Amino acid sequence: MSHPDLNLLITLNVLLTECSVAGAAKRLRLSPSAMSRALARLREATGDPLLVRAGRGLVATPRALELRERVGRLVQEGEAVLRPVETLDLTRLLRTFTLRNQDGFVENFGPDLIARVGEQAPGVQLRFVPKPDRDSAPLRDGSVDLETGVVGKAMGPELRAQALFRDRFVGVVRMGHPLCEVAMTPAVYAAGRHILISRRGLDRGPIDDALEPFGLKREIVTVVGGFSEALALARASDLIASVPGRYTGNLRDGMFSFPLPVSPPDITISLLWHPRTDADPAHRWLRECVREVCAGRSPVRAVSSSPSRW
Repeated sequence: MSHPDLNLLITLNVLLTECSVAGAAKRLRLSPSAMSRALARLREATGDPLLVRAGRGLVATPRALELRERVGRLVQEGEAVLRPVETLDLTRLLRTFTLRNQDGFVENFGPDLIARVGEQAPGVQLRFVPKPDRDSAPLRDGSVDLETGVVGKAMGPELRAQALFRDRFVGVVRMGHPLCEVAMTPAVYAAGRHILISRRGLDRGPIDDALEPFGLKREIVTVVGGFSEALALARASDLIASVPGRYTGNLRDGMFSFPLPVSPPDITISLLWHPRTDADPAHRWLRECVREVCAGRSPVRAVSSSPSRW
């Protein structure tokens, strides 16, 4: 029984990443003809063309797309097995990590995270980028190291996720709003004029589902894509914003917050990363920093003229 040439896994990983024989040859320091022969062997071994001509370039077949993540993980794990265990010296670590988050994370957890990282690893820079959607591609291609958010159906099945904290929605209005002085009931809440937060532009959400058993429906005046926009509008008008309480704590400074009189499901904010970085000591250290910072913050109390209502 013949054994497969496992060296072909490295070649296959580079070919599927580059989608170019010439590009793969350059990365592996081979001649284009040698890479073409390797591709022919891979096609024979897998029983699939893997890369096919499309115009002037090559595109991956469905089988190649299916293999790409698996092969990448195998190569990464194989390299980790054959690499000596590194002792991480944080004082000498020079690296930039990119973190992708929805608005609210940096405002609430950024200062503590930056302080902790700066104290332990002064050569590390954190780069925060916005999260306009739930696309997993930035984690897959390595342009993002870590991401926070609610795990949903759009998350890639290969990604790792760990819960950071649970959060619940609160209502928020400007100080001096008429709702500051009334007992909050489902009817009172629904009668207000509301801001809906939806990155996909939807016209309803979990709060609307929670109002349905009461026979109530909110008046949605406007739809925005993020928490900062919703709270800025609520701060400057009589509109009501409903946002995750802990995640938006600092964004709500100086505003009146109240528990919702209905019970939409709590949400769980999780930390997400690609498995290629599981064994990376520096990445493991950063993940632990994020977990400790999020666990160490006490729940943000609402700014309210009537604390007993919280």
